[in-house]
Amino acid sequence: VLDSPYGLYAWPCAVVLAQFVWAQRRSLPGRRVLEIGAGVSLPGVVAAKCGARVTLSDSEELPRCLQSCRRSCVLNRLPHVPVLGLTWGRVSPELLSLAPVDIILGSDVFFDPKDFEDILTTIYFLLEKNPHAQFWTTYQVRSADWSIEALLCKWNLKTIHVPLDSFGADKEHLASSSLPGRHTIEMMIISLAQSDGT
Repeated sequence: VLDSPYGLYAWPCAVVLAQFVWAQRRSLPGRRVLEIGAGVSLPGVVAAKCGARVTLSDSEELPRCLQSCRRSCVLNRLPHVPVLGLTWGRVSPELLSLAPVDIILGSDVFFDPKDFEDILTTIYFLLEKNPHAQFWTTYQVRSADWSIEALLCKWNLKTIHVPLDSFGADKEHLASSSLPGRHTIEMMIISLAQSDGT
């Protein structure tokens, strides 16, 4: 079990995803965005500041992380952004009653391989309810043995890898963090695969 302070720190993946959100800022006003595993909520806060209608979420089992989401909203003058307890892989009343979404954000959620399928199960559920939606995610490559490719096929999901240099996130010292020199960060967009197998 991850120590709850894990979700109380802005990890490099969050900085990179926030940079991607900022690069997409002109397309965000009015879009419905859900951040999962939000923690300090940097990407979600940036999306809200860009005019998106944001909902933040973290595990219902991590009340300190949920409180961190709320605190980030207050500190950024976003007191009306909803914060929900959503646990990956669990069908809850909160998940079932979630409003439609256009974009799902998740930074460094692919941290522990035991959670990978629960995360993709939740993403698949959300994309089935919102077939036009996309999951924008960044992750740190921690092991060459860790892969979600088989799970993407299992859940009929496709991915597009987004080069960091395409949105200015390949620079050293992005937001005072040594990226990507000391961290290997990847960005991808996940969506439902078409019925013809693509």
